[in-house]
Amino acid sequence: MGLESVGDLAINALLRKLEAEDIARVACASKRFRSFASDDTLWINLCFNELALTQPIDHLGNPFPSFKECYQAWRKAFGMYPWFLVKRVKRCWDRIKTWLTNNFPEAEATLCKGATEADIQMLENLLKVELPLPTRILYRFNNGQEIVKANLEASTFGSCLGLIGGYSFYNHLVNVYLLPVHQIIRETQQIWRHLNFLRTSKFVLVASSSTLRRKLFFLNCSNGQLYVGTNKLRSEKDIIPCVPQDLISLHQESNGEEQQDAMLLWLEEHGRRLEHGFIKLCENEYGRSINLFPEEPPFCSTAVTNGVKVRSSALVIPEFIDPQDDSEKYLFAYSIRLSLEPQGCLINGMSFDSCQLHWRRWIIRANDDVVSDLNGEAVIGQYPLLHPGGQEFVYQSCTPLPTPSGSIEGSFTFIPGSLAYPKGDPFLATVAQFPLQLPDYIF
Repeated sequence: MGLESVGDLAINALLRKLEAEDIARVACASKRFRSFASDDTLWINLCFNELALTQPIDHLGNPFPSFKECYQAWRKAFGMYPWFLVKRVKRCWDRIKTWLTNNFPEAEATLCKGATEADIQMLENLLKVELPLPTRILYRFNNGQEIVKANLEASTFGSCLGLIGGYSFYNHLVNVYLLPVHQIIRETQQIWRHLNFLRTSKFVLVASSSTLRRKLFFLNCSNGQLYVGTNKLRSEKDIIPCVPQDLISLHQESNGEEQQDAMLLWLEEHGRRLEHGFIKLCENEYGRSINLFPEEPPFCSTAVTNGVKVRSSALVIPEFIDPQDDSEKYLFAYSIRLSLEPQGCLINGMSFDSCQLHWRRWIIRANDDVVSDLNGEAVIGQYPLLHPGGQEFVYQSCTPLPTPSGSIEGSFTFIPGSLAYPKGDPFLATVAQFPLQLPDYIF
């Protein structure tokens, strides 16, 4: 029995199991099959399964009258790239943009429409580099961010809308965004004049802080690794990798399944952290921003003592790493969040509607060796007064370490009531141990 005698439902069911290329081949067999292959429900299914599209639009958001034409437009736009890699990059951007739309729309609005092949070719010609395929496709979908900066001569404040985000402690404020192609060209050329080793090794600047203290991320177009500059970038040409090297693969496989550079891995990991709540938004006097201090275990510890809840986490500050300083080579910033549970401060069966911090003690270790055992009043000069169910009191500080790993633990002394009007004896609130660790992924 030939296929021509097969019923309509069976043919439709068969076509739904085929890839787009095979549907196109079947369409060449006869007018009847061409008619079935033109059924837009087939292409709705393909667009959804391959590209997660629920409406017929291309990568720039342009609408099409049918899903078939939409699919063809996608194939035409990215026909020069492995299709598997295109789908993977789209999933990466979809995850990030969905989170931004739902949580941080003002940052999502800074994303530029995808760069053209001509834009990318201009970058490669002017900088005399060849971008890894995953990075090329990433920029075809979204051409970085257009960030409006403040007057950096007058203030350390820039934009806090960076996609990568940042942190602050004392007077150090960092917020990192992705550079658009035109800015990559301009700023890479400027940096090359001072740091010629970046030119000879095919580095381009792809992400930067918008604040006065520069934090710079460089993509090595030869090996696909992403690097961040340390405190000795200018004097010692020191940079450190941001992604595990063994994950990077630039093999030109026909289906692209094995290809992944550090930019793709970095943004995929960032998207996972946003989606799973490992990092979150914070709000301060400068506005909302993505805060890189971890919010989930094992890198964020939580302890509740007598109703006082203490959450703690830390991260390495790469722009302060000093490879020449054996005693203070690494700088770690840490974030402490203090709150009082809704039931209030509970001591020996009695409940108090407030308590106030008076004293702190820190035990800081490098690896397993205690390097600091500190006692002192207040935290950053403040004595936070906690109320039941109130907003967290959050503060940041920092500590140097000679090693890339260590830990902090300790306690706070609280007074029930307040320092001015104590209602009971002082008690200790535990700060559960949290790690100081140079991570596999650096943001």
